[in-house]
Amino acid sequence: MVHHILKATRETVHLGGFSDLLKPVLKIDSGDIVHVETYTGYYVYDKAPPEFLTPEFLDICQNLGSERQVAGGPHLLTGPIYVRDAEPGDVLEIELQAIAPSLPVGFNAIRTGWGALPQEFTQPALRFIPLDLANNIAEFPAHSGIKIPLRPFFGILGVATPEHSRTSIPPGSYGGNIDNRELQAGSRIFLPVFVTGGLFSIGDGHSAQGDGEVNVTAIETSMNGRIKFTLRKDLQLTTPIAETPTDIITMGFAPTLDIALELALKNMIALLQRFTNLSAEDAYVLCSLAVNFHITQVVNSPQKGVHGMLPKSILAEKICL
Repeated sequence: MVHHILKATRETVHLGGFSDLLKPVLKIDSGDIVHVETYTGYYVYDKAPPEFLTPEFLDICQNLGSERQVAGGPHLLTGPIYVRDAEPGDVLEIELQAIAPSLPVGFNAIRTGWGALPQEFTQPALRFIPLDLANNIAEFPAHSGIKIPLRPFFGILGVATPEHSRTSIPPGSYGGNIDNRELQAGSRIFLPVFVTGGLFSIGDGHSAQGDGEVNVTAIETSMNGRIKFTLRKDLQLTTPIAETPTDIITMGFAPTLDIALELALKNMIALLQRFTNLSAEDAYVLCSLAVNFHITQVVNSPQKGVHGMLPKSILAEKICL
């Protein structure tokens, strides 16, 4: 096991999407741990308060080369990270050991034409929200007495695919902009590998978010993390799954919530058949009795997300992913 430090600089971040043509910024072995830094706010930095800005972040925003810009999405991603011996058909197990905001401020933005109610909230709006890192809360609105617990996570965890240029906005089988608030420290996510090395990238830190992320952003926050990578050649997946300390999670991404729910449900049934030897019918019944399905997000056009949560406490034997 080797510990790597991956700082976010204009040489180690890329903007807007995933691509197998991007040069890896770090090569690691299975079992290695990466201490990673991410920045957010590329499109709002010129409106940001001083505490949101660091010299490194300003350098990224002002001098990021065109060779590090992909597909036109709004997200700054750190990576890609190349995992030696990873090949298409393998799985990358990403263990999120630690996640913490690196700055005491984040932002929320309403974007014209985006969100769950674009016809009602037509004007863009940008709010910078102080973070009380000592007490792990954000008060919003300011002086309202409404205190939101900080539950930091990375909105984007994904690998490259052979399409060469894939926007960072929607999620998919490769992970990407999942925006699942359950993926906090102590969680694992399992991503199918599509290209040699996997080419994993991470970013879009969120300090707090409700299921749905209805106005298109959370408390968007520059974030640091400690991540362990394990190459799994014993596990075959076609779509991401995850595990938290309390639940097993399946996911569905589709143009409508109805189809996304169907996919998350089918993926949970398949998981139960595979790991508990239940019949498809019994697994379907169990999903109705005990699995909780949540709206992950409704705003990352053209893909909406639903995730199903299977409580590990109800299982007679532990599912070993």
